[in-house]
Amino acid sequence: MDTADLGLPVDVPSTALFTDQYELTMLQAALKAGTAGRRSVFEVFTRRLPDGRRYGVVAGTGRVLDAVENFRFDAGVLGFLREQQIVDEETLHWLSGYRFGGDIWGYPEGEVYFPGSPLIRVEGTFAECVLLETVILSILNHDSAIAAAASRMASAAGNRPLIEMGARRTHELSAVAAARAAYIGGFATTSDLAAGFRYGIPTVGTSAHAFTLLHDHERDAFRAQVDSLGRGTTLLVDTYDVAEAVRTAVEIAGPELGAVRIDSGDLLLVAHRVRQQLDELGAVRTRIVVTSDLDEYAIASLAAAPVDAYGVGTQLVTGSGHPTCSMVYKLVARAESTDPQAPLVPVAKRSTGGKTSIGGRKWAARRLDPDGVAEAEVIGTGPVPADLADRQLLVELVKGGEVVAREPLDAVRDRHAAARANLPLSATQLSRGEPVIPTEYVAGRSGS
Repeated sequence: MDTADLGLPVDVPSTALFTDQYELTMLQAALKAGTAGRRSVFEVFTRRLPDGRRYGVVAGTGRVLDAVENFRFDAGVLGFLREQQIVDEETLHWLSGYRFGGDIWGYPEGEVYFPGSPLIRVEGTFAECVLLETVILSILNHDSAIAAAASRMASAAGNRPLIEMGARRTHELSAVAAARAAYIGGFATTSDLAAGFRYGIPTVGTSAHAFTLLHDHERDAFRAQVDSLGRGTTLLVDTYDVAEAVRTAVEIAGPELGAVRIDSGDLLLVAHRVRQQLDELGAVRTRIVVTSDLDEYAIASLAAAPVDAYGVGTQLVTGSGHPTCSMVYKLVARAESTDPQAPLVPVAKRSTGGKTSIGGRKWAARRLDPDGVAEAEVIGTGPVPADLADRQLLVELVKGGEVVAREPLDAVRDRHAAARANLPLSATQLSRGEPVIPTEYVAGRSGS
């Protein structure tokens, strides 16, 4: 699969209303105050990883680029804003010509991240940058949560492939995004055809229990499926009696039967019994696929079982208990005037309760130990230390309003596998723990 996110059809003509109302009311007030044109820097980061997670996964960047390109206030959108009296006519006029013309830098999609990592840096006027807050966070928080869960599941599965099959457990549009994020995290295929159409992800699927129940006998159902899809198909064997179903499946398809799927019961015990039975029947190459509400812990518990592939639904598309990454979009620097040459001044919220942030335009680099294993996430402002110059993480995504960094989804998937492999071995442990490497801050001037 080498399809890139190259402006393929989106689900709505405009992403401009994928925002919160206060983005527009801030814009209106800033236009009146004469501060809307001040050069500004916003950054996306998270103050902490979800409880127990050792690393995060950047996912959704390609979708963010699509969203920025399609952030347009067309006549229908402007009519809605006027009818609802969301903003005044001056602001509506400004919005009618909105096109993001700034720069966006960010961690490459598929890269791992840690608390404080400046995942996305958006630079431009305050007016053009502030409007993108909600849609960027909506995409990154969702997709990165799914990708992180997928990555943990892929680690637990080892070399056994994972099938994404959670479309029926989430919103229909979220399902497509979840399949994309799962593919980045290490899943091999999806059951969702919209994800296959939109992103070129390989799709799979054969039959459900309803197909067996439709027929008078299980044998009739198996025969119909094999006649239609061939001997390499996957037969679902737990509608009635598993042992009898396996016997019938091999009798009909022969030793060339592709796979059997088990969707209930004690999967560890049943998998061992089915493997023994298949081997005794001569179907030594027939694979065993297990489903049934799996998560990374259940997958890990099946490591010693004769399982060839896992199908995961609910736990994947809900982030395996962490459906968001708590990312925020904060103004970290702004100019003192609307003069394009005015220097940037670091700004940051002062707050109690763990909601403080660090001002200034950030760079980020990952320091490696002598063996090439990551040992720290280094974040700073001002000049980058010479020893970290070739380890910088942010890349240019948008320049002057033009997307410059679209890439094939397979490249993103490969990047994540490489990034995860460069982390300490404890990163793949499922036990609770702190981030696998610390975040270090290097103070300096914010720069202009």
